[in-house]
Amino acid sequence: MTREYRLRDAATHRLTELIKLTKIAAGGRTGRGPSCLCCDEVWSGALELIRGKEKIAIISGFYIPSASAPETDGPAGAIVLARALSRMGHQAEVWTDSYCLNCFAACGRSIGWPDGLVRDVSSDPGGAPAADLYIYIERPGRAADGAYYNMRKEDISRWTPALDCFATSGGAPVLGIGDGGNEVGMGRIAALLREVMPDYAECLCVVGSDICIPVDVSNWGAFALTSALSSMEGVWLGQSEAEDRMMFEALCEVGAVDGVTLERSLSVDGLGIDEHLRVRRLLEGLVSA
Repeated sequence: MTREYRLRDAATHRLTELIKLTKIAAGGRTGRGPSCLCCDEVWSGALELIRGKEKIAIISGFYIPSASAPETDGPAGAIVLARALSRMGHQAEVWTDSYCLNCFAACGRSIGWPDGLVRDVSSDPGGAPAADLYIYIERPGRAADGAYYNMRKEDISRWTPALDCFATSGGAPVLGIGDGGNEVGMGRIAALLREVMPDYAECLCVVGSDICIPVDVSNWGAFALTSALSSMEGVWLGQSEAEDRMMFEALCEVGAVDGVTLERSLSVDGLGIDEHLRVRRLLEGLVSA
């Protein structure tokens, strides 16, 4: 086979892989509006945004006041992506707030991610170390009225430290991953989201990003991006099935709840652990193929 054909085959494979990433992470499994706006190009755009960045801060954490606990979506995605970036040579940290810190630390600890690389930056955001890239995963962002809302249209500003300040500072590029339209970064597609989710328009986040990845479940977006990074490196950088289970169990043990059911269970956004393990297997299969 000539070099020309090898290059053509590689390009075709990469395009096919990006299409499959979208189908796996944003196939409409949860019935929410944002994921229908996901396009194949966001994955290659995200990889390009990550390229050459030394210090990367992954910012996450969604607290649910009515349950007095953080939700299960976010921690696993943030930890897995941070570990993958670290294995590639980037300096990656996970940032959150005081309400969510314990869940992120426990989730990371369950698969060997150091406590020292999970940081509470809510008390003094201005004192946080500068980063070359900010990646937001399932982190509430302010709406047009300046407040923060959950999917029930409840104002949760009192329990949501303004960590979207890093996205609005202009200090570094921003990548946003979300599944409800109220997360940091979704402001990039706010006009489209208002058409898709007219009843939720006033609660949509207006904080934009350089690349926005709308998916079914935010964790899946982070895992899919990890799969894309793995393909680029030629080795699986994501979590094993055993590690996935350990993260679920660790989050449950420290009190995290499903953001849809508000129950303390091995589930995320109303989907049980088996569905999440299926997604993980599909993503790893893309890399091994």
